[in-house]
Amino acid sequence: MTTFTVEQSWARIESWLAQHAAVSHGLLRPPALPEDIAAAELRLGVTFPPDLKESLLRHDGVQLQDGTPTLGYYGPLSGIEDIVQSTEFLRSIGADLDEDEDDLDEERDEHAYWPHERLLITLGIGWQSSDGLFLVSRPGPNHGRVGRYFDEDSPSFTPWPGLRHVLADFAAALDNGTPFNGRTPLGFEGQLIWDDDRTTVPDPLSPLGLAAEATEPLVPSAAGPVPSVPRPDGPYTVVAIGAPASQAAPVQPDVVFVAGIPPVELWDRLGSVPSTAGPRSREQARLSAAAPWSAYRPMVRVGWCGDGWSYATQEGGDAQFRRPEVLRRLSRGTRVVRLTKQGPEVRVTVTEDGVDRPEAARRVDSPREDHMIGPARQHWQRLGGDPWPGSTAAYARLLAELATEHGITWDPQDDGDAPLESALLLPVLDDVLSTRHPVSSVRDFDLGGLVDRTPPERLRSAMAAQLARLASETGIDTYPEIAQAVERIRRDEPVDLAADGALDLRMRTLAAESRAARGLLDAARHRSAPSPIAADDLAAWAVRHSAAGAVREFLLLPLPAAAETVLNQRRSIRWRDDLAADLAD
Repeated sequence: MTTFTVEQSWARIESWLAQHAAVSHGLLRPPALPEDIAAAELRLGVTFPPDLKESLLRHDGVQLQDGTPTLGYYGPLSGIEDIVQSTEFLRSIGADLDEDEDDLDEERDEHAYWPHERLLITLGIGWQSSDGLFLVSRPGPNHGRVGRYFDEDSPSFTPWPGLRHVLADFAAALDNGTPFNGRTPLGFEGQLIWDDDRTTVPDPLSPLGLAAEATEPLVPSAAGPVPSVPRPDGPYTVVAIGAPASQAAPVQPDVVFVAGIPPVELWDRLGSVPSTAGPRSREQARLSAAAPWSAYRPMVRVGWCGDGWSYATQEGGDAQFRRPEVLRRLSRGTRVVRLTKQGPEVRVTVTEDGVDRPEAARRVDSPREDHMIGPARQHWQRLGGDPWPGSTAAYARLLAELATEHGITWDPQDDGDAPLESALLLPVLDDVLSTRHPVSSVRDFDLGGLVDRTPPERLRSAMAAQLARLASETGIDTYPEIAQAVERIRRDEPVDLAADGALDLRMRTLAAESRAARGLLDAARHRSAPSPIAADDLAAWAVRHSAAGAVREFLLLPLPAAAETVLNQRRSIRWRDDLAADLAD
């Protein structure tokens, strides 16, 4: 394959900029003077590689202002003055590392912080000497080679053997509209901009579909009872800090108590999946929640406790009882008391009809009862003591307070073996935040200006069209509930987004698919067996989940905030052209 010379590549770059990005073309600086290059070499004590000299004699860098041409994430090309300033600055930092220049060989040259003869030739995304591309001016095997520098990473060489190869690839990306260092160049409103082409979204394998084909494991009938919690008394002995405990952990789950509703309604408010319902002991629930059958969905068990109170405990899955969205649903028209435990802290909170009651909260720090410091600073542990972080006594005291204050009588030891109604959850969605930063720009596009100058009706129509394009790009328009919602949005008709309605359930299912795909891939990293889900599957489910979220935001947020999300998620590199066409309709 023939690599163009520096002159040939610059001719192609200039031609493309003149035709597609005139503003950026006008910010190319004139050629450097040979005597200025020689003065810079003398000041730095190096000889510039030939490719760098040829490039500077074509353009002495660029003017740093809006619209300046850049090499994507690598930033604008440096002029002579930039190269001198950056090199001297980085040498001053590297001098503190006591790098012995004479000891550098080809391998160490790549990883050294800043050898004396290294030259920073771009100014990175921040337009300063904190990152960018560098050249090696040291004579030897790496002479003229191009590397990448970032102030929080070790420097490393790129595949480019010289600057002429960088310029050739840049020119080819401009001419062909192909990626350069992962981003695609575009001409927009007279400027060179960069964007990500994300149009390929594979048809993903469904983790929930795999779970539906799996069989729920059952606890063997011969299984022995769960070991009881040892009594927190007995003599002390000196033990090593961090010694493993042989006793089973006490049962101290997170639990929510809801007043005046039966367990089956509590179950529904949490989002139970009816097809997974059934009576399960605690041991069975734990086993089921840890199996592929669950697809990383939370398992809850529900029952009665005390005077008109129902309760729920959770096994497996992401914690639900600490989420404000969940507490708000549970407390609708009633009161919820929540008991949670993390390490040495036990906390009780109260929520009434969606409103927290901070004055009713309790928080107890509970250091372990089985540990103490002896008179000579020895670390003592009580034999047979509580092996779990935090005090069992403190947890028991809070349970006693619940009985006194609220009439809740619940002992976690009592419901272990008893089968309780249980099911997997399809978790409720996160809240859509109504407060957003002011709309300004998205993907180098002046969204704020568009909002200010466009009549609201036309803006809404164009953004509804953009939402439909996003739905098509990501494949979520293959779901009837979403396709219908997008069409009703396009016609400016009301859309039913009621909790537990068809559209809400579809969006929650997409969230569950994405969560399960991530869990399967994460688990495979610690096992020898490969994951049935590939990285492309996870990426596709994450994209679909996010696109469904954009539909939800369009329905719940002011249009400018929703538009920012929609445009930011558009997959096609040509979305700006699409938007111009939609605004013209």
